[in-house]
Amino acid sequence: MKKFQRRQFLQLAAGAAALPVTSSIASAQAYPSRPVRLVIGYTPGGSADLTARLMGQWLSEKLGQSFVIENRPGGGTNIATEQVLRATPDGYTLLLVAPANAINATLYDKLPFDFIKESEPIAGIIRFPNVVVVHPSLPIKTIPELIAYAKANPGKLNMASSGNGSTIHMSGELFKMITGINMVHVPYRGGAPALTDMLSGQMQVMFDNIPTCAEHVKSGKLRGLAVTSTTRSEVLPDLPLVADFLPGYEASAWYGLAAPKGTPPEIVERLNKAVNEILADPKAKARFSELGAILLPGSAPEFGKLVADETEKWGKVVKFAGAKVD
Repeated sequence: MKKFQRRQFLQLAAGAAALPVTSSIASAQAYPSRPVRLVIGYTPGGSADLTARLMGQWLSEKLGQSFVIENRPGGGTNIATEQVLRATPDGYTLLLVAPANAINATLYDKLPFDFIKESEPIAGIIRFPNVVVVHPSLPIKTIPELIAYAKANPGKLNMASSGNGSTIHMSGELFKMITGINMVHVPYRGGAPALTDMLSGQMQVMFDNIPTCAEHVKSGKLRGLAVTSTTRSEVLPDLPLVADFLPGYEASAWYGLAAPKGTPPEIVERLNKAVNEILADPKAKARFSELGAILLPGSAPEFGKLVADETEKWGKVVKFAGAKVD
């Protein structure tokens, strides 16, 4: 009788121990069973917003639940980031990760979170290269000519950006760091006003995102010198790479997905698989190609490594530039 009771107790104990694992797997298999919030730290209309809305639509179609895009701009994306990191780690609150998450780690003296330690990488989505553009009034047609002109006229070229610490700003600072030239950085509150002053000739140089300035380059309103990626752009195929003249140079806006630390690995894997299937779909490939984007398929750890590498890379550039938040 005692042996039977002991055996029964051990069976119950084993069942109880297995319950959390079984429950977790069942939860992941049922995921998502309600709408998912995808939070972004930017206003509607930009490349981050467009990327989030495209992925939200495709993830909704693939996983059978709504992915609701929530714009939470402010604090250099830190408001949105903290909101997601403090959310319940159940897969129902996700963050569109951007270069700001890597840059801000050094740009801000004190943040209320450690992004790498407190987030769960899910998947990379795309990269958007930048393009080095100058106003057509300048006697500059190539990257070597830009470097030569800047060295001959130190401090006379104004370099516009969408704000301190933006990818547009950091792309230019990396260029200055490698070449040793002196261009005066002029930060704007957003890419649109910076581009407006570039078109009018008030600014002379900008490392702008391809989606927003490609048409101006094609029309001749701005002169494109080179793209900042490691491969040529299908949108501006005639332009060389900055790296053709400065080996090792690379700068781009990139986007991916992350969740709060502690999100079940089964849910992370389900989302990663869905994102990679989307990136392999000809429809998504064609749409992103139209925007000049480069796809970033891969595993969750691979995306985590990208974020860590970019954090280290841009940390050095921020320190070199002495960049501070507005």
